[in-house]
Amino acid sequence: MKIVVGGASSVGKSIVGYLSLGDNDIVVVDEDSAKLEEIAKEYDVQPVLGSVSHPNVQESIGMKNMDMLVAVTDNDEINMVACQVAYTLFNVPRKIARVDSQYFLNPLWNTLYNEKSLPIDLVITPDVEIGKFITALYNLPGSSAVFPFLNNKINIFAFRHRDIDVPFMKFSLNHINQKLKEVRAKIVLIVRGNRRILPDSEDIYLQRNDLIYISCYSEQNTEIMRLFGVDHNPYEKAVIFGANTISYYLASQIEKNENVSSCSIIEDNAEKAAKMAEKLNNTSVIFGEMMSDVILQDAGFASADVSISVTDKDKDNLLISLLASKNKETQALSLVNSKDYNQLAFNIRNNVIIDRSVITISGILHYLRKARINEAYSIGRGIGEFWEIRLGNDSVNLGKSVKELKIPQDCSVVLIARGESLIYEFNEQRLQAEDKVLLFVAPSDIRDIEKIFYL
Repeated sequence: MKIVVGGASSVGKSIVGYLSLGDNDIVVVDEDSAKLEEIAKEYDVQPVLGSVSHPNVQESIGMKNMDMLVAVTDNDEINMVACQVAYTLFNVPRKIARVDSQYFLNPLWNTLYNEKSLPIDLVITPDVEIGKFITALYNLPGSSAVFPFLNNKINIFAFRHRDIDVPFMKFSLNHINQKLKEVRAKIVLIVRGNRRILPDSEDIYLQRNDLIYISCYSEQNTEIMRLFGVDHNPYEKAVIFGANTISYYLASQIEKNENVSSCSIIEDNAEKAAKMAEKLNNTSVIFGEMMSDVILQDAGFASADVSISVTDKDKDNLLISLLASKNKETQALSLVNSKDYNQLAFNIRNNVIIDRSVITISGILHYLRKARINEAYSIGRGIGEFWEIRLGNDSVNLGKSVKELKIPQDCSVVLIARGESLIYEFNEQRLQAEDKVLLFVAPSDIRDIEKIFYL
């Protein structure tokens, strides 16, 4: 696929980082030569200096031959105009725009984005999506990811397995899944280092630091985690580093949480701190050096249940995680933009990595993939994706069994949802119209799965 990414800041870079893993030709356009140089050093892309909204720039990069434009500069108006130019002058079939301003996102103006007005096929707000992702982790202490499916009826959530003394450690993975059947749950994937382990691939035992993905009814999350020795009390004291759209969304949600006794935001930019303080009601916004002992003391950092670092600088987020690791009971959540920091940050005790690229790309996955996808989430660079696919009345797979679908070996069907029923054992089941199929898809098999579920 030939893709133009407008914007080489953190959002654009995160999207490029994920798209570069696939068979894509990527052009990156930005007015900042330093950002272009940085992104070109890290990824195999064609950097172009200029504004992505200018017709002459789009013409120079051959926009008429492109399959998609992803306009994600820091300026909403530039992104929207870029999509308009790409549609009107170059007939680009797919156009995605980043829009952060609530003025443009107001439901009153939901008819703004269409071919007759602004020809934008998909509007994304990456920082809000990251805020939602972190809020889900906040509401499920001890989790590493929470992915809702079937209109939030079920989810696939993940946690790091640390306790080797829990009873489940004595049993094989297949035996554990037999036990979990009693509560309509299932381990659907284990990530061990860089290795993916599917539940039916081999009879194995869990190990310390395995990242475990479980599918279950949404209200069962805490109960299931307790079976694996993960039993955290609700977070009561939170300290957030960085005053931005992400921290605003997160703090505004935390303020609604009855369990919270205190929430503080630390910001080293006076203007940003002042604006944040004006918008929030029950959150303490502290201006000062983020790693100053005095500032940390004022924020109650030593007694915090959770430290959340969402600044634009990976190094700062990593250093804050190191500080948080000194407090045995403090859970650290760290936003990173560069894949180079993932493994290093993983080695910090009680740290959960929040990869901007994974969340940002999840917002557009259903648009990138050639299948009838209701929901899709990336679970890590090079690890894979979870898809929810709806079977229409015209699907070529109606009447087939899962075995007859010939799913690639490194992929798996998680479950079939039929009406109100969740089907985990489906070898003899025949697919029906309106069934929803949840899948784990390995990166190397995306095209094969698209062909299976194209109709």
